[in-house]
Amino acid sequence: YLFLLLLLVPYIVWYIMKRKKTEPTLQISDARVYAHAPKSYKNYLLHVPFGLRIITLILIILVLARPQTTNSWQNSEIEGIDIMLAIDVSTSMLAEDLKPNRLEAAKDVAAEFINGRPNDNIGITLFAGESFTQCPLTVDHAVLLNLFQGIQCDIIEDGTAVGMGIANAVTRLKDSKAKSKVILLTDGTNNKGDISPLTAAEIAKSFGIRVYTIGVGTNGMAPYPVRVGGTTQYINTPVEIDEKTLTQIAGTTDGNYFRATSNSKLKEVYEEIDKLEKTKLNVKEYSKRQEEYRWFALAAFLCILLEVLLRNSILKKIP
Repeated sequence: YLFLLLLLVPYIVWYIMKRKKTEPTLQISDARVYAHAPKSYKNYLLHVPFGLRIITLILIILVLARPQTTNSWQNSEIEGIDIMLAIDVSTSMLAEDLKPNRLEAAKDVAAEFINGRPNDNIGITLFAGESFTQCPLTVDHAVLLNLFQGIQCDIIEDGTAVGMGIANAVTRLKDSKAKSKVILLTDGTNNKGDISPLTAAEIAKSFGIRVYTIGVGTNGMAPYPVRVGGTTQYINTPVEIDEKTLTQIAGTTDGNYFRATSNSKLKEVYEEIDKLEKTKLNVKEYSKRQEEYRWFALAAFLCILLEVLLRNSILKKIP
């Protein structure tokens, strides 16, 4: 924005050229009689409006440049990693053995996890009977969390395609030059998809991507809401998590398998994963910023106001 100040140069040149062409003249035979004539104070104010206009333009440009005062010191070395969260959104995630249900509990804890890793590229893959990317890798965690809140269980075909979820996440990470990992959360067994979970794990391993698997749900039975007429009734359904396969997936990729049977356990799982591969940090930072454009804006307003007053009072021109 400060480069806009260069535009004032041709504007000043134009003003001078225009002044020479439009300045009124009076032809007389001899001007000696006016040589010692007193000059009005208005002669000295003649170019003040133009000067005020130039100052106003300068101040407006400074406002656009957003001047700030800052008091900061920083000594940091940051190396982020890439993380894809692969989340099961099959209808079984509506079971309420975790509160308010498995999916909402998973979203809340994952949101805390995202907020705790501000330097990482994080994305979201959703899977049920199929799989798709809800959000690609991004460091804009505000956008990520906004999309995160819109995750529901009825957005894709029902089922549990664990292999497809892993494969989709790996696709987003395969070209990454940073350390990469997939955090996969599911509450069932693989029953759909064109890629088996172990095949997807081998693909992840070939790209050096670690997969951390989470089996979410209580042991035994879990209350599941069913709409009957205009009411909601609950039936107890068995919890069927293929822990063997999830353990094999994690083992193949040098990751870990975790079991979360409650909200607190799920939070502990994410805290444990957070410790396993932390971002390299050596940060010493303090920063305090304050916007200072208001004074420039006020000065610009006063200058333009003064120019208008001068042009319409003592310097008013009569055509």
